[in-house]
Amino acid sequence: MRNSLPLPPHYHPERVGQVWRVPYAQRAVEAEDWAARHNLQPVVEDKTRVALLAVDVQNTFCIPDYELFVGGRSGQGAVEDNRRLCEFVYRNLDVISQVFPTLDTHAAAQIFHPLFFTNDAGEHPAPYTLITMQDIEQGVWHFNATLASTLGLSPAYVEEYLLHYTRTLAEAGHYALTVWPYHAMLGSIGHALAPAFEEALFFHEIARHSQPDFQVKGNAVLTEDYSALGPEVTADQHGRPIGGFNRALFDKLRTFDAVLIAGQAKSHCVAWTVQDLLDALLEHAPDETGRYYLLVDCTSPVVAPGGIDYTEIADAAFARFAAAGMHLVRSVDPVERWLPQRSA
Repeated sequence: MRNSLPLPPHYHPERVGQVWRVPYAQRAVEAEDWAARHNLQPVVEDKTRVALLAVDVQNTFCIPDYELFVGGRSGQGAVEDNRRLCEFVYRNLDVISQVFPTLDTHAAAQIFHPLFFTNDAGEHPAPYTLITMQDIEQGVWHFNATLASTLGLSPAYVEEYLLHYTRTLAEAGHYALTVWPYHAMLGSIGHALAPAFEEALFFHEIARHSQPDFQVKGNAVLTEDYSALGPEVTADQHGRPIGGFNRALFDKLRTFDAVLIAGQAKSHCVAWTVQDLLDALLEHAPDETGRYYLLVDCTSPVVAPGGIDYTEIADAAFARFAAAGMHLVRSVDPVERWLPQRSA
């Protein structure tokens, strides 16, 4: 029976909810020493290949008082999740072959940020405002036409597109267009990985000689991108593409014997990523759904001000994933209990 690895001395769980600089040079030396001490082999030697898809483990979602902290019902959800996730990575350095971190990546003028819209009084919608097709039809919210030149878009085109967009979301059964607080701004501290996870990722990279495969998402102006595999709306009102399915990521994940999934938020970017994975698997490889393991104690739902609580919606989504053959597991349980094999 394999024994889990100990936590390295540099790891301090009380710092998981804080922002600080990772001392790369020092950690690199320590990781090489840790690998030698615990006989960790380069991932090229792995007989069973295990991927970790870490969805949006960024300061903006994971650090209290940052722009869109995912507190869940406990109020500390993402911090608690990341403690478990970091400890899972350290205890299973020998199991995880490669990490795929996703990075939600935004600018101010995007369809889900306040600046994109105004009302007749020139006001922007408050964060967490839901904008429906009826709101657009009735003129409750308009495209902020002063953005047209900088975005290279015609105001008339965007107004027509907003009707198409909100209608498409409703017909697909997706969430209504949500105006979020400004978050995950490219180049900002909020956009960066949460330091405790960044450190664990770097430690794994050095100890196992495994390059992370970063996946940038969410930078399209005219669509939300909850999923790491594709946008909410893929084409405009004329059928022209807005964005497409991330086939490269899907194909890469299929090369692994097991794929572990964690991150933020359970109700949005995690759930939509898993849903897109499941839909693609059911179309192309339905016998592979059993390779996917959702770390249910390393993700939390959005519970927003004003009573918007997505907990039950997230739980229902995860129940659907399990019914389709994916596994709901806990990071604190030994991987031997739920992974059919492990790395050599």
